Amino acid sequence: MKTKVLVVDDEQSIVTLLQYNLEQAGFDVITAMDGAEGKRLAELEAPDIIVLDLMLPKLDGMEVCKQLRQERIMTPILMLTAKDDELDKILGLELGADDYMVKPFSPREVIARVKAILRRTQAQVETPGDRTAEELRIEIGSLKILPEKYEAYFQSELLELTLKEFELLHYLAQNKNRVLTREQLLSAVWNYDFAGDTRIVDVHISHLREKIEKDTRKPVYIKTVRGLGYKLEEPKGE
Repeated sequence: MKTKVLVVDDEQSIVTLLQYNLEQAGFDVITAMDGAEGKRLAELEAPDIIVLDLMLPKLDGMEVCKQLRQERIMTPILMLTAKDDELDKILGLELGADDYMVKPFSPREVIARVKAILRRTQAQVETPGDRTAEELRIEIGSLKILPEKYEAYFQSELLELTLKEFELLHYLAQNKNRVLTREQLLSAVWNYDFAGDTRIVDVHISHLREKIEKDTRKPVYIKTVRGLGYKLEEPKGE
């Protein structure tokens, strides 16, 4: 069965260009011209990846991404935009987009990025060796992470996390007590050098702390190691 790509863009020329080149590369392609239709097809057709424009009629790309993640639809998303704006880039990735491309772009570059995202997400869902789902679960203090369900609990309460927040938390937990640089976290969680800008990591760390720390100014789980990066550790006294 062919890998299914959903392309959502309100510019017919871009839709036609991407559809032709993706089909030539062996993908099955479905398309939508507005955000509402794109969201409907994402729910109905269960594509393997979504190529999603930022500026769309009816529902913009940010809102489509946000609503899909709220519905726990974790389909990988490659976000497109005509605006090379750092705030848009950070917000898009914060809401759960997997990668980001600025127009104009070459179809070859889009195909390469789609393949890279699919390779990474496929690797993430494959169970390592013969370990069971129970063995893959991680418990640190009052934090419990269930990788097979993409769920995390704190003090037995389900945390509302974006896909990237979950992946960052899971990676930190897998490397408990180990200091990880921002560059290491970018490479592991986002799988690319984000234009050399590590602020996206700080944004996500801040959001995670808001959800699992009693006092974000004095974190006991996710510690900052000045000049180096971050580490997740067992809180003292728990």
